This record gives sequence, structure tokens and C-alpha cells, in this order.
Amino acid sequence: MIARIWHGRTRAADAAAYRELLERLGLRDYRATPGNRGAWVLSRVEGDVAHFVTLSFWEGFDAIARFAGEDVDRARYYEEDKNYLLEFEPTVLHYEITG
Repeated sequence: MIARIWHGRTRAADAAAYRELLERLGLRDYRATPGNRGAWVLSRVEGDVAHFVTLSFWEGFDAIARFAGEDVDRARYYEEDKNYLLEFEPTVLHYEITG
């Protein structure tokens, strides 16, 4: 199994609206993709900035490709993200889950 981790930042004032967007679009699409084993949003406010992490679990890289496209390391963004994100990190992290 593979864990996929994405990070983004918004203004703290936009945190609630962006969390709703992530849940409505991102988590919906993660969970609807065959091979997804779960997805969550983690968030914290640090001063004027809110940090978001999506944590998703996948059967393997073929399943991730069904969600993210052929370049599984590339972050996937939605048109609405431009209204909130302070920058667009180009890649995500993947970790193998063992044990």
C-alpha cells in the first residue's frame, strides 16, 4: 500500500472555505477512484496562514495514476484552488506502507 501526501497553504481567513472545498472536491474524487483505501484532510492554523495536508492511501501506483494521471508525483489541482492557495506546490510525497 502507498500513502500519498499533498500540502497546501491558504490565508487563515480562508481556512474554513478551503477545507469545505477539499472535502467537496478532493476527498470525493480520491474516494471515488478505484484502488483508493481512504482519504483525510489535516489542517492547522499558524498565525495568518492555514496549512492543509491531504493524506490518502492507495493499493499501488496504478491506482494513484487513475486519480492523478500518468505522472503520479505531480500534484493535482482544481480550478477553484486558485481562489485560495498561496502557491501551487508542484509535487506530492509517496511512502510505502509496511508492517
